[in-house]
Amino acid sequence: MKSWIIGHQSRHQDSSPLTLKGRRVTLRPLSYLDYEQWNEVRTRCHSWLTRWEPRLPNGPHVDVSELAFKARVNSIERDRELGTGFGFGIFYESHFVGEVNLSSIMRGAFQSGTVGYWIDKKVAGNGFMPESVALILKFAFEILNLHRVEIAIVPRNTASTRVVEKLRLRFEGLSERFLLIDGVWEDHNRFAILSDEWLERRQEIEDEFIEST
Repeated sequence: MKSWIIGHQSRHQDSSPLTLKGRRVTLRPLSYLDYEQWNEVRTRCHSWLTRWEPRLPNGPHVDVSELAFKARVNSIERDRELGTGFGFGIFYESHFVGEVNLSSIMRGAFQSGTVGYWIDKKVAGNGFMPESVALILKFAFEILNLHRVEIAIVPRNTASTRVVEKLRLRFEGLSERFLLIDGVWEDHNRFAILSDEWLERRQEIEDEFIEST
């Protein structure tokens, strides 16, 4: 089995970035140097992405300015240091193609987190996102020792739904008017996987989505 995690250190030993390597994609935290690639993808895919993203009524869409991007990078780093979230850029052959994050991490009696993701429209459908989510699940359960990971998806978002279907995550039900998406309260289908389910299915998921064939 090849090494899939590089530069993982405790939050008190921050000398190298956390990097997760899959069969084709590499996940790592975004840096200021990624701005040009990130901006190009976000600008080109604006209308394709914003219809699925949280936004208050009449509020602004994602700010693609360099200043806002730097604040975004800093916020992701703060979340990582606090252990409340881990955000990653998705890279294929050194090209930025999207983001995946593990957020809203709760410890105590919950030990849970939520996964969110988006992909460049130009490369959608190539299986990069199931591979990226598989890497995040492995990280959540084997490094962070979480008990539960959830993914909530607007029912009409068929592309995102295909990701959880490919990973065969368990459907838990529909939450009505669950989250403000593009200014509208949208229902969400909720999918989840528990740590014991991960242990049962780990080899299957790794063989299909992470390890080289």
